[in-house]
Amino acid sequence: MNTQRDAAVVLLSGGIDSTVLLHHVVKQQNRGAVHALSFHYGQRHARELDCARVQAEAAGTTEHRIIDLRFLGPLLAPGSALVAGGAEVPDLAALTEDEIQQPPTYVPNRNMMLLSMAVAFAEAQGIHDVFYGAQAQDEYGYWDCTVVFIERINAVLALNRATPVTVHAPFVTKSKAGSVRLGLELGVDFGQTWSCYRGGESPCHTCPTCIERKNAFDACGEIDPLG
Repeated sequence: MNTQRDAAVVLLSGGIDSTVLLHHVVKQQNRGAVHALSFHYGQRHARELDCARVQAEAAGTTEHRIIDLRFLGPLLAPGSALVAGGAEVPDLAALTEDEIQQPPTYVPNRNMMLLSMAVAFAEAQGIHDVFYGAQAQDEYGYWDCTVVFIERINAVLALNRATPVTVHAPFVTKSKAGSVRLGLELGVDFGQTWSCYRGGESPCHTCPTCIERKNAFDACGEIDPLG
């Protein structure tokens, strides 16, 4: 198997964090090759994948693949408001204290599944580093976007006897405002990112991720190009 020790795989959703991460890996890490992977898993806001296409090209990735996992939608809909057929996406203001810890927009085991596929792809390519845009949510939280999750998944991956792959999440302790600041430094076009969980023609401005996005731009003294 060929080894590409200076290459990387980046999970690219088309949202702020994964987009900034992609530009960071391409422009600041001096990687010989960067492969971007996006996933259509039945999410309501699948329009984010259009942004992923634009950002992959803008960043100059070696390749960009969109992997069709829409079969997961019906399997996950009973447990998530984020996929088509699930419960309605709630406003952030409507969430209880317990729901803020793991809101209805959580997708059961999503990051574990997507990372597993990204790691398998990386191993097959002889690539040792996979990046994903886990970020310390300011308004709500997901267990699979935490430091302990990354530590434990890497402990499992370290069991590989031939081509161990490491998962990196450099933004996991940073706020979304930090992602916006870095993106501005890197020249990211935030008009070509998508966050709203409801996936309409324009942001709803009330769902959890819309509120978080607005607060991030406000904290940076910037106007969100999406309004």
